[in-house]
Amino acid sequence: MGYAEVYAAAKSDPEGFWMEQAKAIDWDEAPTKALHDANAPLYEWFKDAKVNTCYNAVDRHVENGRGDQAAIIYDSPVTDTKETITYAELQKRVSSLAGALKAKGVTKGDRVIIYMPMIPQALEAMLACARLGAIHSVVFGGFAANELAVRIDDATPKAIIAGSCGIEPGRVVQYKPLLDGAIELATHKPDFCVIYQREPEIAPLTPGRDFDWHEVQSDVAPADCVPVEGDHPAYILYTSGTTGAPKGVVRPTAGHLVALNWSMKAIYNIDPGEVFWAASDVGWVVGHSYICYGPLIAGNTTIVFEGKPVGTPDAGTFWRVIDEHKVKSFFTAPTAFRAIKRDDPEGKLIENYDISHLRALYLAGERADPDTIEWAQRVMGVPVYDHWWQTETGWSIAGNPAGIEPLPVKIGSPTVAMPGYDVQILDEAGHPMPAGELGAIAVKLPLPPGTLPTLWNAEERFKKSYLNTFPGYYETGDAGMIDEDGYLYIMARTDDVINVAGHRLSTGQMEEVIAGHPDVAECAVIGVTDALKGQLPMGFVCLNKGCDRADDMIKAEVVKRVRDTIGPVAAFKLVAVVDRLPKTRSGKILRATMVKIADNEEFKMPATIDDPAILDEIKEALVPMGYAGA
Repeated sequence: MGYAEVYAAAKSDPEGFWMEQAKAIDWDEAPTKALHDANAPLYEWFKDAKVNTCYNAVDRHVENGRGDQAAIIYDSPVTDTKETITYAELQKRVSSLAGALKAKGVTKGDRVIIYMPMIPQALEAMLACARLGAIHSVVFGGFAANELAVRIDDATPKAIIAGSCGIEPGRVVQYKPLLDGAIELATHKPDFCVIYQREPEIAPLTPGRDFDWHEVQSDVAPADCVPVEGDHPAYILYTSGTTGAPKGVVRPTAGHLVALNWSMKAIYNIDPGEVFWAASDVGWVVGHSYICYGPLIAGNTTIVFEGKPVGTPDAGTFWRVIDEHKVKSFFTAPTAFRAIKRDDPEGKLIENYDISHLRALYLAGERADPDTIEWAQRVMGVPVYDHWWQTETGWSIAGNPAGIEPLPVKIGSPTVAMPGYDVQILDEAGHPMPAGELGAIAVKLPLPPGTLPTLWNAEERFKKSYLNTFPGYYETGDAGMIDEDGYLYIMARTDDVINVAGHRLSTGQMEEVIAGHPDVAECAVIGVTDALKGQLPMGFVCLNKGCDRADDMIKAEVVKRVRDTIGPVAAFKLVAVVDRLPKTRSGKILRATMVKIADNEEFKMPATIDDPAILDEIKEALVPMGYAGA
C-alpha cells in the first residue's frame, strides 16, 4: 500500500486501522476497542487496555533475544565521554532505580519531576517512572528556580530526580542551587529528592530530603513493571502558554505506545536494530518521543548527545557522530543547521567524515527555510524531509512517509498529513478555505492516538486553548495553506500573520525570501505597530562568518529581494543586522517577545530563553529605527 491508500484506510476506518497498529505492542490486557468517544469532544484511545511503557521499551527486547544490542549510545564531546548501554544493562539500571523509588513510596499515579542534563540517567529516570506507573514531568535542566517552582506546584510531585549540574561549552551550570531555590519557593514540597552527582560539581545534599543516586539503589530489590490503564498518563510535559502560566500537556500511555511505534518505520524509515539520532534534549517533546520512547519501543539504538552543533569542538561534530555511530536516520532542528552553515558556509568539514550510511535528514521545531534545506541537501547528499508537529501532538501532524512511500519533496512544505490527522485550512468563521489560500490550520476531531486528551488538572483551559475557536476541530495556532496536491505549507504562527494596510501577510514567507540572500545565515521577521498602516514588517538578519560586506549594502539588497518577490504591498523597509537572534533552548526564535520590545510593551522574560542578554542587543538594534521606546 502506498501513502494515499494508508491515509484513506485510517480515515475511512480509524477503528480498524489503529487496532491493527496496536498488534505491534505487547499488552497485559489487549484493547477491545480503539476510540472511546463517550466524553466527546474529549476523546481517548485504547482506554480499556492494560499495558506498561517500560516493558515495551526495554524488557520485551531482552526477552526476545536483543539483550546484547545497544539501546543507548551516550556521546558527550563536552566531557569527552562515550558509553554504550545494551538493552540488558538498561533493564538492570532501570529496574534498580525503580526499586529505589518504590522503596521510598513512589507508586502508580504519583508524579516525579526529572531535572537532568543530556545524560543516559535522564532516560533511565523516565523509564523507571514508567516502570512503576508513576507520571514523570521532565523540566529542562537549568531552568530558573521560579519556573521550576511553578511546575512543582502544578504537578505536586512526590519526588524530584536531578543532576548536580549541566555542562555547557566552557561552563558548568549548577543545578542543585536552582533546585533548592525552587523547593523553597514552591508551596508544595516533595517527599524526597534523588541527586545524580557529576564530577565537575558534587552538590551538597540536604539531610533527610536528598539521597545520592547510587546510594539510594543499594540494598533494594529491583522493581517489576506495573500494568496501567490505556488512558493512564505516561507523563506531563509543560509547554509555554499565552497567559505566561505553563500548560501541562498530558500524554496517554497506550496511544503513545501505538503511535510512536508506528511512526518509527512509517515516517523515519528505521528498522529494529538500526541507529536513530534525534539531536534534541529530553526537556523537549522531541527528546521524549524520539530520544527516549520511540526508538526504544521500536527496538532501535538511540543516541544521547551532550553537545552543540558548533563549538563542541567545531561545526563538524554532527558529521562525526553520524559517521562514528553509523546513524541511519537523523532528526534535528533547522536552527542547528543554520548554525553549522554560518560557521562552515561551504560545508568543508563534512569531507572529513563518511556519512554514506545515512538515509535521510528530518527537520522540525522551526520553519525550515528553503535556503537551509537546499544547503543541507547539497552538503549531505541525502533527502531532507521537513515535518511538522507540536508538543501537544507528540508526533508528526504532517511529514513525508518515507517508510511507506517517499513522496516528492516540495521545498517549503512539510509534505502531507499523516494518517489520523484530517488537516484543514479554515477562515476566521471556521469555514474551509480553497486550495492555495492562507488561513488557520486546524485538525478535525478526533485527533489520532498519542495526542493530548487534555491538560493536567485544567480541562476548561484545554477546551479554551484548543477546541472552542473552531467547534469540532483542534486549533493548532499555526497559519498556512494546502496546495492542489494536498501539500501543507506552514507560513507562521497565527499571531505572526500581520495586517499591513488591510493586506494579510505572512512573516514566514518574508523570512524565506530573506534567507535566500547569500550573505544571510539566519533571519527573523516580526510585525511592529505603525500609526498609518496598522503594522509594518521588520527584519533582523545574522550574517555568515567571514562576510565583510557593508551592512547597509546587505540591508538594501534584502529590502529589494522582499519587494521583488512579494511586492510593494509588503511595505518592507525596516532591517537590522544583528549578531544573534533571541531563542529558546530548543531553537525557536522568540518573535512575540521581540514584538513587545519593539512596541515598548511590558513582557515576561521567557522561561526557555537561551541567553537573556540577547534581548538588550535587540533593543539596541531597534532604537535607531525609531522603535523600543526611542
